[in-house]
Amino acid sequence: MTEARIERTELPEPRYEFGGDDHVFVELDEAMSFDANFQAMAITQQISDRDIAGVTEICPANASYMVRFDPDSISPESMVEELKEIAAETDISEFSWETRIVTIPVLFQDPWTHETLMRFRDHHQDPDGTDLEYSAHINGFDTVEEFIDAFVGAPHMVTMVGFVPGLPWCFQMVPRNEQLEVPKYLQPRTDTPSRAVGFGGAFSVVYPVKGAGGYQLYGRTPVEVLDVDQQLPDFHDSMVFPNPGDILNYRSIDREEYNAIREEVEDGTYEFTSERVEFTPEEFFTAPHEYNEELTEVLSA
Repeated sequence: MTEARIERTELPEPRYEFGGDDHVFVELDEAMSFDANFQAMAITQQISDRDIAGVTEICPANASYMVRFDPDSISPESMVEELKEIAAETDISEFSWETRIVTIPVLFQDPWTHETLMRFRDHHQDPDGTDLEYSAHINGFDTVEEFIDAFVGAPHMVTMVGFVPGLPWCFQMVPRNEQLEVPKYLQPRTDTPSRAVGFGGAFSVVYPVKGAGGYQLYGRTPVEVLDVDQQLPDFHDSMVFPNPGDILNYRSIDREEYNAIREEVEDGTYEFTSERVEFTPEEFFTAPHEYNEELTEVLSA
């Protein structure tokens, strides 16, 4: 059988817009694609590497990025010229970057998200089922278990961090015809448990804190993605763990393992299972399933 490839997306000319005197927003495409996201990550990494005078913040997103700068150090027009120069020199077929692949344990069909989703059935497209049952059905799976197998069957790349501090938006690393897709709730919930694992559109997320939300709820992870007090070992450098470009490998666990990991987290001793890897877009585009296997193998090496 011929190895599946990732369909490439031809990107339009970038759109540059000013946000007041100290921000530039750059839209690479109106729709999310691996090409647009990898281009955003490649450009923003080069902005960081160049250490451009006046740049104070760099924010990559799904198909765009934003730069904040000090207009007393560099004018808005000069900032745009710098960005255009970097874009002209960026070819993701020749680009790679070091990133992390991280195991995210998930207790699917857990009691906390189940209680929440059942409480909000009047906000949902299918008031008689669960979010997982609905997602399995509209994606053509016969059972919830088959859908979960597909969800954990390939890693998910963090394409941006936002909505609330620490929330990773993740796009599964599979060809377009294998992408899982589900709509958000018809009306958002006013409650979502912290550490809930959800899915909306083609993005998986981990809700870092308790609050509102509209993504389908599948389970809960015992690990934190936000540690405001920076007490856990993996949060010494930042209160937010996920970074754009990270690769999350969701792993299904049972309640016993959930409780054991949660105990380590609450004791302040838990450390993520993660490894640093070199990610090469061209290798991923050419043979995504084979390349995903190479990436995830390092977690069990």
